Amino acid sequence: MGNILTPFKKFLGNKNTVTILGVLLGVVVLYIGYDWRVKQSTNPVSVPYAKVEITSRTLIDETMIGYTEVPSSLVSNSNNLVRNSNDIIGKYVSYATTIPKNSLFYEEVLMTKAEMPDSSFADIPDGYTIFSLAVDNHMTYGNSIFPDNSIDLYLTAQSEDRLLIYGKLIESIRVLAVKDANGNHVFETTEAKEPAELLFAVPEDLFLLLKKADNLSGIEIEPIPRNKSYSANPGETQVSSDELKAFILNQTVILQDQE
Repeated sequence: MGNILTPFKKFLGNKNTVTILGVLLGVVVLYIGYDWRVKQSTNPVSVPYAKVEITSRTLIDETMIGYTEVPSSLVSNSNNLVRNSNDIIGKYVSYATTIPKNSLFYEEVLMTKAEMPDSSFADIPDGYTIFSLAVDNHMTYGNSIFPDNSIDLYLTAQSEDRLLIYGKLIESIRVLAVKDANGNHVFETTEAKEPAELLFAVPEDLFLLLKKADNLSGIEIEPIPRNKSYSANPGETQVSSDELKAFILNQTVILQDQE
């Protein structure tokens, strides 16, 4: 028996043989590791996709969603890819985009109802009314006034002796929407649109005051944007100048049932 094993002992005792076997073993290990990584990266994973084109502001339901298989590497390399239909159904497509047919879903194109710019219209408090202020690109500072911004409204007019009147009329008023001349939301798509009106929700007394000022000849209401902190920490929406308020009311008739 010992004589039979002698050649193998000599073979394994050879330094060159050990080196060759070590190299071969390393190659095998590398191959197995490479093969495992390739299989891991190419192994298909099922993810939801859009069965139809879903336009902006659309509420997504289960009929719009299908499942397709993609390489697992696509999923692992994408932090914002939505992998579960439960995170899609019941949400809205962002006001600024459209999801193409056969596209995968990404977090940034999905919004809850509360996050949609128009969600506040459905939750306007009792006693509040929508006031629309006509604007253009210049008045909105190059289309730089956005929904949810808190801004101020200034008044420009002339006194009886033709002196300039200019001052803050309303402070900390929240913009509900910015629309173009066709009533479309200016910021609901990536296409540039010309702003035509700013919409606000205000108590009835402020609505009447603003409408009177807006309809009086020689008076102009100007929106003035503020900084990010002004919108993040809004104050109470209120008349800023009793003198300007009196200037408006002195040019109007107070109806008996609105006193």
